[in-house]
Amino acid sequence: MTITRIGMVTIGQSPRKDVVPEIRQIVGNDVDIVERGALDGLSKDEIKSLAPTSDDHVLVTVVRNGEPVIVGESRILPRLKDCVHELTNQCDLIALLCTERFQQLTSRRIMLVPDVLVKGLVDGILGVGTLGVLTPSIDQKDQAFEKWRSPGRKVVVESASPYSEKDEITASAKKLTAFHPDLVVLDCIGYRFKARRKVENITGKPTILPRSIIAHTILELTGAREK
Repeated sequence: MTITRIGMVTIGQSPRKDVVPEIRQIVGNDVDIVERGALDGLSKDEIKSLAPTSDDHVLVTVVRNGEPVIVGESRILPRLKDCVHELTNQCDLIALLCTERFQQLTSRRIMLVPDVLVKGLVDGILGVGTLGVLTPSIDQKDQAFEKWRSPGRKVVVESASPYSEKDEITASAKKLTAFHPDLVVLDCIGYRFKARRKVENITGKPTILPRSIIAHTILELTGAREK
């Protein structure tokens, strides 16, 4: 099957002008991209009602105007399922624009899940060693530690919002440097190319960017730029 149309699903509102154009830089223009968002069409009050409960996973995303919002995984899962179902009927491939796992999210199309792709890459190249992780919110630090821990691996987690008008990344990257990580993961689809460059310059270590992994996986599956 030739892949010509890709559905991209965000946990926030579409279009993700902060994400998709950078993916497009890698993928090229030979494929169509259709976007949907779990928060599309919702008012501010309706979005507030999706805030995480005490035992829910905390997720950070943005609405259409770029304003960051916090939602609970269980609260938005039904809306994400609807987005995936809609795009499954329109597209050849689905890409989730979030690094949360969402194990209940499935599609009869190939679906790219950044969490699985990035974790597989990390596990493949870093066995015993120190992994530095940046996550958007301090409220996500514990869940990030649980996500990335592995036998023989030391995990250090700091928070830095990719959506803040202030530069939170520099200070947090410097904190990671104190633990001498062997590898760094920017654990949110919201981190941009320039964030990776900044973290690499500060830590002096290879840094994995989820949107880049998604883009290169799409490129591999579509062969869009092969001559």
